[in-house]
Amino acid sequence: MEQIIKSDKNTDNGNVFYTVAMRGLVAFPKMVMHFDVAREKSVNAVERALKENGKLFLVAQHETYVDNPKASDLYKVGVVAEIRQVLKLPDNIMKVLVEGVYKANLVHLSDEGDVLKAEVKRIPTYSRARYDEVEAEALMRSVKDIFEHYASFFPRMPKELLASVMAQESPVKLFEAVTFNCNLNYRDKQTLLEESNIINKLSVLFACLSSEVEILELETLINEQTKNSIEKGQKEYFLREQMRVIQEQLGENDGDEAFNYINDIMSLKTDEKSREKLLKEADKLTKLPPSSQEAFVIKNYLDTVLDLPWGKYTRAKLSIDKAEAILEKDHYGLKKVKERILEFLAVHALNPEIKGQIICLAGPPGVGKTSIAKSIARAMGRKYARVSLGGVRDEADIRGHRKTYVGAMPGRIITALQQAGSANPLILFDEIDKMCSDIKGDPSSAMLEVLDSEQNNAFRDHFIEIPFDLSKAVFITTANNISAIPQPLLDRMEIIELPSYTAEEKFHIARNHLIPKQLKEHGLKASQLKIEDGAVHDLIQFYTKEAGVRTLERYIASLCRKAAKKIASGEVKKVAVKSDSLKELLGVYKYLPDLVSKENQVGVVNGLAWTSVGGVLMPLEVLVLKGSGKIEVTGSLGDVMKESAKLAVSYSRSIADKYNINPDFYKENDIHIHAPEGAVPKDGPSAGVTMVTALVSALSGIPVRSDVAMTGEITLHGKVLPIGGLREKTMAAYKADIRTVVIPAANKPDLEEVDDVVKEKIEFVYAENISDVLGTALES
Repeated sequence: MEQIIKSDKNTDNGNVFYTVAMRGLVAFPKMVMHFDVAREKSVNAVERALKENGKLFLVAQHETYVDNPKASDLYKVGVVAEIRQVLKLPDNIMKVLVEGVYKANLVHLSDEGDVLKAEVKRIPTYSRARYDEVEAEALMRSVKDIFEHYASFFPRMPKELLASVMAQESPVKLFEAVTFNCNLNYRDKQTLLEESNIINKLSVLFACLSSEVEILELETLINEQTKNSIEKGQKEYFLREQMRVIQEQLGENDGDEAFNYINDIMSLKTDEKSREKLLKEADKLTKLPPSSQEAFVIKNYLDTVLDLPWGKYTRAKLSIDKAEAILEKDHYGLKKVKERILEFLAVHALNPEIKGQIICLAGPPGVGKTSIAKSIARAMGRKYARVSLGGVRDEADIRGHRKTYVGAMPGRIITALQQAGSANPLILFDEIDKMCSDIKGDPSSAMLEVLDSEQNNAFRDHFIEIPFDLSKAVFITTANNISAIPQPLLDRMEIIELPSYTAEEKFHIARNHLIPKQLKEHGLKASQLKIEDGAVHDLIQFYTKEAGVRTLERYIASLCRKAAKKIASGEVKKVAVKSDSLKELLGVYKYLPDLVSKENQVGVVNGLAWTSVGGVLMPLEVLVLKGSGKIEVTGSLGDVMKESAKLAVSYSRSIADKYNINPDFYKENDIHIHAPEGAVPKDGPSAGVTMVTALVSALSGIPVRSDVAMTGEITLHGKVLPIGGLREKTMAAYKADIRTVVIPAANKPDLEEVDDVVKEKIEFVYAENISDVLGTALES
């Protein structure tokens, strides 16, 4: 219950008083004020002061947050005040009404544990020093003017109070009237209390009021701007509602659609300029007949814009372990490619805001470029969208058409974002090397803006017309032929080469991925169709010749269909496919094994070559005939290989004595060099060692070992230079059951890329010069 206690004691106990430390409040002599007391020491001080003399010493704290102040936490000047009334509230809170009596200096503060007591010394409130009457009058006018301005910010301030202040003629009375009725900062009030000279008091008061007026003016301006902004929005809403009701009364219910557009635009997460443009389009719609062509164009435009994922981002925690598991599950082999992609994902995990990392997966068809991009999207937890660029020849396919054209549509980039439903998807630009340019523009130039991290944060589609931020999206491109990509576009991408699959990799891919996939698609169980390992190897060797595995998958699907027919007709319950049953199921072999020299012969050497579908064994034959020194080269050999033939002849002349070769063979004999499978074009320098070996064998009569294959370029002085495609070439030797392969010594580091099974079965000879090759290949 509330209890009111009045003080009726007027005795003064010397100069020691119970003390209340004031937080954010300053009392003045003659000033009547009330405040709340909640701290235990302050409550005790009030209660004991009531019992003794009814007087308290009120002094302000330096900082309001100090709960248990010491003498150092208090100002040195306070006011001795008389308690007029105390109102006790629940929770041990007191409302105290006091009147200031006189100003006093704090001499000593004692903390008695449960209450503060202070020894004080009375000091005069105003000094008796004389002052200049003219200066005082000027200050009084300034104070009155600033107070009048101050009062204008408080409409509820009583007019009588303002009139009383304006009528004051005494500096002291004016100071008290203004100070007691202004809400100034407690530090400013403390300064006013401590000052004794009335001229100085008025000067400080004027400065404090001027500062307060400036703050109030700024606060009012901010409030007005906020209010105007809110009122404008409310006014627009009110007018639009009025218009909607009027249209309903007129039977023009189609107006609701326009207002729905406006509401959707207002909630769109886009910049102010873009929103204004869209609102203008929506306003046009309210003034057009619903059946007009222009209304249809605007509706189509607004539907497309509002369907875009403005500010919608997918958030997923990127785990490198999870990403690695996904890549391993989805793809066999491709170690270097996976390692580079994991590095790419690791950077994104550490810095999700990174820009400018655009990967181009380059490689022959069917090696899994598109599926790798899908796996990356899964690993990153992002939405996936694919944009096919094959055959695109119109710039409008990328940037879209102007919406004023009949049948106008947004470009493929905006369409991909709509499909993804996210502003930070992974977008795959498939077959970027197949873009063309014609009279309608160059689409590759439009792609420059899309793939440039410095420009794509404000990508403008011609149809959308307002900027869309593509900088959060991840772009991956694929290509079969890098040389067909324009240089400025290629410069924006990092190339990751995907090599052709070896036979061993194809076997594992078929066993782990293709067969289970096709069994599922054809409704078969693993127990109903079993394809033996030997049959898979024969499928790869005799029915396919490709870099990837698409044709292999088609043949596996064919086997599944034949098995499904037999099982569905009730002919058998399960089918087992073996090597010897492949011809019956799929027909005769489509490809024969590589031609290989099976016995030691003179002038016949097993060479190794690289093709777009993998490595092959390429025997080279040389025949020495009586003649006049002509050199015949056949087998669809290119210019580089023809030059290698001339080089081989010159080098053979230089070592004629060592191998008992007729030094005049180039005059007395014709030399015929032939590469079998004459319909297949062949070119490149890596057959240099093969030609020299075959030529030396043919001229000297020394047979060449049939269990040796070789590759390498030669110089005129017989040095063996490094070649490319070592991984594919060695796999071809392994398939042909060759057990010794001669390679350039400089290619030794490339053996890291060679399959482990090949390295286990094949002995590698590292050749520094042609004598190393001849010493290995020719019979002792």
